[in-house]
Amino acid sequence: MGIFFDLTVTLNTLNTTLLWLVMLIFCFSSILLFLKIFGYVGLYVYSTIAVIAGNIQVLKTVDFFYSPEPVALGTLLFASTFLCTDILSEHYGKEKAQKNILISFAGFLTMTILMLFTIGFKPSDIDWSHESLSNVFTPMTRFFIASMISYLASQFFDVWIYNLIKKLTFSKYLWLRNNLSTVLSSLIDNTIFSILAWIILNPNPETLYNVIMIYILGTYILRIVIAVIDTPFLYLSKFFISKNN
Repeated sequence: MGIFFDLTVTLNTLNTTLLWLVMLIFCFSSILLFLKIFGYVGLYVYSTIAVIAGNIQVLKTVDFFYSPEPVALGTLLFASTFLCTDILSEHYGKEKAQKNILISFAGFLTMTILMLFTIGFKPSDIDWSHESLSNVFTPMTRFFIASMISYLASQFFDVWIYNLIKKLTFSKYLWLRNNLSTVLSSLIDNTIFSILAWIILNPNPETLYNVIMIYILGTYILRIVIAVIDTPFLYLSKFFISKNN
């Protein structure tokens, strides 16, 4: 059925944790590559891609060894955007980090509107994609609202707390401001999104237990791991900054 189908079949045979780690390294490496090739604008591009793809990934749950309940995907992509804002805050200043947040928001808003138009077109008799597209993007109204509220709140908090810690520590202890800002911001993001998307805005609300175990705590453990792993990439980022950007 094609190379991409064959690739997904192969990936399905891999251990979930191994596949997750491979995707993690791919995301962080992509951030540095985008930074090297496109400068800080590349981080705007990556963040927008990550926000859009993350909102699609969150619809899928997988089993991880540490959790008795399925864990929602999307966590890695959302968490990787904190590395982008931290790099921008560290090397380019708070203003460019805040601009990255707004550009990502605008990108996801535009994509959502375009997909609503796409689904709005009446499919032809030979169309095969309409139902699949509807299944993926129709639920996105509540996910969009929840995601953007949590994204804006957590990202602006991340920029603020990162720069505050940097000021209080006189620009020392890069590892501390990176990890502490990301861990705190991730908890804000997880909590706001999960409560809005799965309880308040959900026509068939999940139980509070499921929301806490699957969507808040389940993914938050991964975010702590991500915060630790992304620290070397923040240190490495200074070597990927072009003199012209």
